[in-house]
Amino acid sequence: MTIEETPEGDVQESPPAFIDKQEEAEAAFWRLKKAADRWRENRVKRVLAQEDEGILVTLGRVVYALICILFDGLILVELPIMMGRTAAAWTLYAVLLILVVRVQYDYYQKWFSVDISQIDFDPE
Repeated sequence: MTIEETPEGDVQESPPAFIDKQEEAEAAFWRLKKAADRWRENRVKRVLAQEDEGILVTLGRVVYALICILFDGLILVELPIMMGRTAAAWTLYAVLLILVVRVQYDYYQKWFSVDISQIDFDPE
C-alpha cells in the first residue's frame, strides 16, 4: 500500500486492490480444468458403458442419425422451395426445424441413451 498526502497535510492510505490478477487467473485455470476433467470423465464413462451393447444398438444409432439428417435436409427443405422461397417460408422452415430436431433429440435420448450411473471412478 502506498501512502499519499492530501493538500491539507492529512495522510491517506490508498485502498487495497480488490482483484488480484494472479489469483483470478489461477482460479479461472482451475475452474476450466475441473470442467474439462468432468467432461472427460463422462465421455470415458459413456464409452465404457457402450462396450457391452449389441451391434444392432450401435448400428441403430447411426441409422437413426442418418434418417434424421436426411429428413431435415431433404424433406423439410422442400417446404420453403414449394412456398416460393419467401422470408415467411424460410421462417416457417426454421421454426419447424427447431421443433423437429427437439423431437428427434428426445427420441434419441429415449431409445439410445447410455446409463453411466453404475460406473464410478472414485475409490472408496
